[in-house]
Amino acid sequence: MNHSVSNPSLQDDALFAAGGSYLEELFDQYKRDPASVGTEWADLFASLTAEREAGPTHQQMLERMTPVTQVKAQLSSSHYADIEYPSRAIYLIHAYRVHGHLHADLDPLKLNPRAVAPELELAYYGLSEADLDQVFPTGDLTGGRSMKLRDILALLKKTYCGHIGPEFMHITDSARKHWIQTRLERIAARPDYDADTRRHIFGRIMHAEEFERFLHTRYAGQKRFSLEGGESLIPMLDALIQSAGSNGTREIILGMAHRGRLNVLANIMGKSLAEIFTEFEGTQLQEEAHGQGDVKYHLGFSSDVRTPGGVVHLSLGFNPSHLEIITPVAMGSVRARQCRRGDTDRREVMSVQLHGDAAFAGQGVVAESLELSKLRGFRIGGSIHIVINNQIGFTVNPHDARSTTYCTDIAKMIHAPILHVNGDDPGACCLAAEIAVEYRNTFHEDIVIDLVCYRRHGHNEADSPEVTQPVMYRRIAAHPTVGQIYRERLIGDGIISGHDADAMVEAYRDCMEKVRRAKNRPAPNALNSLQGRWQSYMSVGEDEPDTGVTADDLAMLVRKVHRLPADFSLHPRVEKIFDARISMMDGAMPVDWGCAETMAYASLIHEGGWVRISGEDSGRGTFFHRHAIVYDQQTGRSMVPLKQARNGPLSHFIVVDSMLSEMAVMGFEYGYSVSEPRALVIWEAQYGDFANVAQVVIDQFIAAGESKWKRLSGIVLWLPHGYEGQGAEHSSARLERYLQLCAERNMQVAYPTTPAQLFHLLRRQLISRLRKPLILMAPKSMLRQKLSFSPLEAFTAGRFQPVLAEEQVVAAAARRVLICTGKVYYDLLGERMQREIDDVAIIRVERLYPFPASELKQILAQYEGVREVVWVQEEPENQGAWLHLNSPIRQILLDEQKIYGLTRPEAAAPAVGLARRHKEELRVLLKRAFAEGTEGMLV
Repeated sequence: MNHSVSNPSLQDDALFAAGGSYLEELFDQYKRDPASVGTEWADLFASLTAEREAGPTHQQMLERMTPVTQVKAQLSSSHYADIEYPSRAIYLIHAYRVHGHLHADLDPLKLNPRAVAPELELAYYGLSEADLDQVFPTGDLTGGRSMKLRDILALLKKTYCGHIGPEFMHITDSARKHWIQTRLERIAARPDYDADTRRHIFGRIMHAEEFERFLHTRYAGQKRFSLEGGESLIPMLDALIQSAGSNGTREIILGMAHRGRLNVLANIMGKSLAEIFTEFEGTQLQEEAHGQGDVKYHLGFSSDVRTPGGVVHLSLGFNPSHLEIITPVAMGSVRARQCRRGDTDRREVMSVQLHGDAAFAGQGVVAESLELSKLRGFRIGGSIHIVINNQIGFTVNPHDARSTTYCTDIAKMIHAPILHVNGDDPGACCLAAEIAVEYRNTFHEDIVIDLVCYRRHGHNEADSPEVTQPVMYRRIAAHPTVGQIYRERLIGDGIISGHDADAMVEAYRDCMEKVRRAKNRPAPNALNSLQGRWQSYMSVGEDEPDTGVTADDLAMLVRKVHRLPADFSLHPRVEKIFDARISMMDGAMPVDWGCAETMAYASLIHEGGWVRISGEDSGRGTFFHRHAIVYDQQTGRSMVPLKQARNGPLSHFIVVDSMLSEMAVMGFEYGYSVSEPRALVIWEAQYGDFANVAQVVIDQFIAAGESKWKRLSGIVLWLPHGYEGQGAEHSSARLERYLQLCAERNMQVAYPTTPAQLFHLLRRQLISRLRKPLILMAPKSMLRQKLSFSPLEAFTAGRFQPVLAEEQVVAAAARRVLICTGKVYYDLLGERMQREIDDVAIIRVERLYPFPASELKQILAQYEGVREVVWVQEEPENQGAWLHLNSPIRQILLDEQKIYGLTRPEAAAPAVGLARRHKEELRVLLKRAFAEGTEGMLV
């Protein structure tokens, strides 16, 4: 626009580039206030006004932009007509690729008016119907190098404005973008299935529809979260599985919430109708002594499905009502299976995630999981996401449920293509699924299918949705079902007769009724997780293996994992730590925590074990103690020294610096642990209380997964804990919350106080055949507390001890016994040493759950003359272990003994913010612990 506006060609270029609607709006703005449009536009409009006394209208501007006809072109070879005019079709093609989805026929209910998209109008580019028979170059449009405008427009509308509305122009990778547009334009985004395939699709739709109708009439009033309105999901999943199996996939892990889950179980997974009906009748199993069970629409299932490429194993994950939380769990399961198979191409195991529209847009774990998809430690070769878009969230309308145009817009942040598809067109749905499989296997990236449908009933079948969505539900009541629409289409195309269609329906209804009425219906199989890879593991009982390692092996391993190549330039501080660890394993100095942890991993890996640890700083360690990943100070390249201890096909050491996420990453690691019992899987919090961001994973899966679903996990939560004056958010791992969740021996809670105890605890977690989650209160300041360091002999024999007895004070001389756990032991020990007290014994409870009653009782029995037994904790009264352990301790005391509690005062926050205040509270606590009398103690 810096050129002279008197140049007619440049004037025309400027007018064309602006577009008709925008230009008219801009000119109106100029007429109101010339200064408001900028100097260049003001100059241009002024020149136009000078040429014409009356200001140009939108129509007049378009006329200026309209090309000369072919006849006139023969008389005048205008530069404008020869050069600029043909490119307008290119702009139009681009516009349809970008905006065509806005005019696509996606909503079965036609609830909302079509979005305004002026870029899709011919007039926007100075074109009209008079130009339809003009031949234009097509650029990279599939079909021909040049075509008539009407043919170009017809292809674009079929491809981008039909029952599939693709969004892919936000993708920055040209290869992926070109693949999508070519794949769609080649077939005009239209399915072309043969008659047999279409009859098969009809059968799938019919089964889905009749299954829901049967449940609705035979089990009236029961919740089932039906698929009605979205039945096209069933043939879509069928097409996806068949396509994946034909292309080398051997396992598909599905994650989904409860909407349509029963239908998927029956019509995709092959769960027997007899078992489903029995669950509705509530007679499936007698009450079990162990476990609480769960509702039928939360249960998982696995089965094998035949495909042209071989058998595909399907696994549907168990999921609570927290909808999207299954997403990272399923991803973790996929990653573990890929690792076990050596599936480096990530083709043999595939993730398929089914979502609801409101949840996909609204729940943060979706965004976290999407962000995991391309990260080295978490990528699984892409997930196929299918959003069952009911266009409503419980009773919330879309305009109140999200700020974006589509519920799927969140996926654009990872440049995932999105295929919006009309749920009333099962053929288009199947085509979208097949394209998704091809894309995922080609680029190993996520892809999203937005299945736009509706919910025929309320959130559940007892709800009254017409109260809050009267217009929508009047429309739904009058709308034919997916089965009816597809049936009529097939009859019209001569694929099937009405009689044959009715016969198929009647046959399936009779089948379901016979199953329901059968008197000898077999009892469903009880949930059993101890199959396959889990066969040799235990969910109940005791298994306490010896976890010591010989001194020779420790000496050999410490050198193997701490001696680096000569050309690797290690940081001097890390080099000093590595040299010290070699001395520790030679017995020349006490063993610290970093060395003990590393040697636990090294010995497990050398024995053929599989270790995976992830967290926000897991490579180095938040507190500079681990150094599992080291960096060359000259080149910056990284190295994982522990990998040098690998020994065998399943021997792995995987350490991952995760993204700044707790919920998705913890969910991922839980899924990994459930799928691979032979792996020691550790999720590490930066600070222990950061785990509260992932509370749903802890509550619904880690603590309750075995009780509800018989799913075992040996995951370790590494939670740094300890009061050191760092404030409310860096002190407490919220020990009390985990103890509150403990029941039915569902998990272990431990707070070790020596490196040797940590060594044995970690080794025990993998070597033991018992699989229970381990909640580990991990050290912070203890990492450098020399009083805590262990001698080499503590590693070469023995096992983890749930209780550590007093070693210095003679029992007969004791006037008081202090019981504690964790770091506060060293505060108490330091105070006792400083004051030279020799009549107060200190006992450490290293495992708080399952509570070691017999071990502690045996030790307390030695203190027959002691009346005062005091539980001491650094946490406030309403936090920590006191409220959970005082009763179990009370039950094992001698008759003459009485339990007291010594804590910080009760508080709403975990810790004080001022270091000076923290020190004063600790001083008071320690003074009372050794004082004469029990003043200030809890009873």
